[in-house]
Amino acid sequence: MNRKLQKLIKLVADRFVAAIMLLILSPVMLIVAIAVYFRMGSPVIFTQPRPGKDGRIFNFYKFRTMTDECDRTGNLLPDEKRLTPFGEFLRESSLDELPQLWNVLKGDMSFVGPRPLLVQYLERYSPEQARRHNVKPGITGWAQINGRRLLDGCWEEKFRLDVWYIDNWSLWLDLKILVLTVFKVLKKEDITQKGHATGEEFFGSNAEKKSNFNNLIDV
Repeated sequence: MNRKLQKLIKLVADRFVAAIMLLILSPVMLIVAIAVYFRMGSPVIFTQPRPGKDGRIFNFYKFRTMTDECDRTGNLLPDEKRLTPFGEFLRESSLDELPQLWNVLKGDMSFVGPRPLLVQYLERYSPEQARRHNVKPGITGWAQINGRRLLDGCWEEKFRLDVWYIDNWSLWLDLKILVLTVFKVLKKEDITQKGHATGEEFFGSNAEKKSNFNNLIDV
């Protein structure tokens, strides 16, 4: 099967499966939303701009897992102090990722692809690393099944895996990633980076390098 046809199949399958899953999982999402509201308040959904294919910005959705607690000066407490036990459960079970089905249905994301990171990273990538934006970001990806959050402090390796996925992509590879993701979630492997509630920030492989996305940030 040629690559162009495979891409078309992936495009159609992504949206069709996302629509079906949203219908089937809507009761679960409602229960989670109610639980988040009563345990952490509103908003229930964490929304953040993230770069997608070709660096275009979209609103990324997850169930909220941290509170908005601040110190005496009004600054947010460290992430690990704001991450609640219930929020940790949502992360371990990957239930916090369910709202991203809406991102897939809208066409912002795919089920499989490089994970969408922060907008400010666009100008920090090397040209090779920036290739991770040649495809739609995914709910899961090749880097996630080869380390998941444990790779957050190993950016070079994470981006190498993302680019490898792009160069070796096929529908069979996507299927393999999806199956392995299910096993990772069930075994609760590699959920968080040791000592961090969220991943370490990426400051760039080389402070002097700029990616070719500088002119896309304001799009």
